[in-house]
Amino acid sequence: MYQIVPVAPGEQQLPGEAGGSPLKKKLGNEGRPLVLSGMLGCVLVLAAVVAWCYYSASLRKAQLLKTELLDLNKDGFIIHNQAGAVLFSMAFRSGTLDLDSCSKEGNILSCTQSNSGKINFFIQTVRLKNTVMCYRVRWEELQDKCLVEHVMAYNDSHWYGGAETATQYWPIRIQGEEEPQPFITSDVYSNRKAFGGILERYWLSSNATAIKINDTVPFHLGWSERDRTLRFQARYEDSPFRPPEGQPAFPELSYRVCVGSDVTSIHKYMVRRYFPKPIKAPSPEVFKKPLWSTWALYKTAVTQEKLLRYASDITKHGFTCSHLELDDRYTADYGEFDFDPQKFPNASGMFEKLREDGFQVSLWTHPFINYDSINFGVAVEKGLFVREPSGELPALVRWWNGIGGILDFTNPETREWYSSHLRLLKSRYDVASFKFDAGETSYLPRQFSTLVPLSDPSTFTRRYTEMAIPFSERAEVRVGYQSQNISCFSRIIDRDSVWGYELGLKSIIPTVLTISILGYQFVLPDMIGGNAYPNRTAGVLDGKNGLPDRELYIRWLELSAFMPAMQFSIPPWAYDKEVVEIAQKFTELHETLVAPRVLELAGEVLDTGDPIIRPLWWIANEDEAAYKIDSQFLIGDDLMVAPVLEPGKQERDIYLPAGRWRSYKGEHFDKGPMYLTDYPVDLDEIAFFTWVH
Repeated sequence: MYQIVPVAPGEQQLPGEAGGSPLKKKLGNEGRPLVLSGMLGCVLVLAAVVAWCYYSASLRKAQLLKTELLDLNKDGFIIHNQAGAVLFSMAFRSGTLDLDSCSKEGNILSCTQSNSGKINFFIQTVRLKNTVMCYRVRWEELQDKCLVEHVMAYNDSHWYGGAETATQYWPIRIQGEEEPQPFITSDVYSNRKAFGGILERYWLSSNATAIKINDTVPFHLGWSERDRTLRFQARYEDSPFRPPEGQPAFPELSYRVCVGSDVTSIHKYMVRRYFPKPIKAPSPEVFKKPLWSTWALYKTAVTQEKLLRYASDITKHGFTCSHLELDDRYTADYGEFDFDPQKFPNASGMFEKLREDGFQVSLWTHPFINYDSINFGVAVEKGLFVREPSGELPALVRWWNGIGGILDFTNPETREWYSSHLRLLKSRYDVASFKFDAGETSYLPRQFSTLVPLSDPSTFTRRYTEMAIPFSERAEVRVGYQSQNISCFSRIIDRDSVWGYELGLKSIIPTVLTISILGYQFVLPDMIGGNAYPNRTAGVLDGKNGLPDRELYIRWLELSAFMPAMQFSIPPWAYDKEVVEIAQKFTELHETLVAPRVLELAGEVLDTGDPIIRPLWWIANEDEAAYKIDSQFLIGDDLMVAPVLEPGKQERDIYLPAGRWRSYKGEHFDKGPMYLTDYPVDLDEIAFFTWVH
């Protein structure tokens, strides 16, 4: 090995020079930097090679952590469109992935370690058709860890779905900071911060993204207004959820995220794939003619005499009736299944008279038996109640009418006992159907046991709604969880007789749109004018014995006429002749204009699950304005309704999506989208527009 070293001018190497020549000495001194330079060069080359290898490995890892428009990192994942814009982002809040444990096989990207230990994590990509891409995500802890939490960002889009709530907005408004709470059915009339009686683990966004949380997840939901996020959490600790019998309490958070070409088509896809459909539509009579309830008018003071007078007044004032609904309280004690002889001395004669006059009657029922009822001892002896955790004693619960036991509908014997009493009432008095009240898990004890253990407490809600199936022609329930196929009317929770968004008139459209998106299409929007509860009624200072405000009642009536079904309790004749005339006008309009279209759509629901009452974005999904409108709605695709929902107003702003529209006054509008500002709507009118093909 030799090296060529350049020689300076005037210097020659002299052979045989003892002790080393001056040239050698000079070379020795000058060679050190050159050697160092060479070594440094080698190091730099080596570093470059290492960097290139690392870069190549990083590229390979980056490619590994990408799958069909989804990018995964240790802290979460994002889904983007072909142009690179972010459509959906989820952060891993409870832990981070160890990316070195990740691998990719086919369309499945999986990891086995997090920063806290062993996990089973995967994202599976499923391209279902050209316009829909879905991602199955699962994070399962394989050792003792109390929770898994992922956080979904809003990404400047509008979100819909989830649950009925007391203060209902459309789209969802994130307000405040809320720690994740059990996502289970609750009575939002009594607990106004809870999730409502109708809920599904499903959300939909305006950027054509939908998420469905799996049924097996012990699911808790929270949110942050500051961060504009929804918090999805799985846990068993300090929770009513229980792991399946024989399985360790390791939490698992799993869900599907699907992305489509537009919000309407992705929703249609999700409903067809993940929601059960009704097997038949309820009775056409209920869609056509109003039902009349005793509740808001008489409360628990209803009697045989009052019911007969109510029926007589309906006929006298020229109204039709699908059926009369005899509400609380016709029994002597709660939990009994026959008439109180003091209040209804001749129940058989009463039913006979009502039949002669052309009335069918439904009865109120519920899942409670109070401790002072004769049936309480029977239910204890037969083991029909939900029990304390030990399973030895029935659990006592408090509900709005006292203290008692709650029937265990996971028990076949309970189901048969309860059904047999309803069948007996039906056959003895020719009862048309039943109003199934309550059913929320919030009426279960905090700790309880059922004959069939419930991993998810809301399964109790599902089991209760199944009791309505034999009576579904005219039955109504007020709860729903995975029960879209029950095929009866879903009543939204009791409304207060007020104007606002908290269980008032303004809450009706957002609530109906929300539960429609959740797959419950046969909607009963509660009683016209609200329930007239003391201290929750606008306008009671006008000396009308606690009646709802007259203007509120009229505007409520007009809105209800364009819903799938109408329900009166406080009658129009409680006010004056003009209110009666307006009510007659709108019940007729409902029967002639609205009901035929609704019945046609109700038939389609059986195949598609598509909403009867639709948001404006259903036909205008590229229109940003349509995503935020909560005071207008569509019946099908071609009838748009814009009620007046403000006191003292006889005009309103109306948004017309693109297309040709004809107003109820005969005007034509064909240059949309457009706003009609201060559009005049008299007290006896509701604005509606028909799509002109």
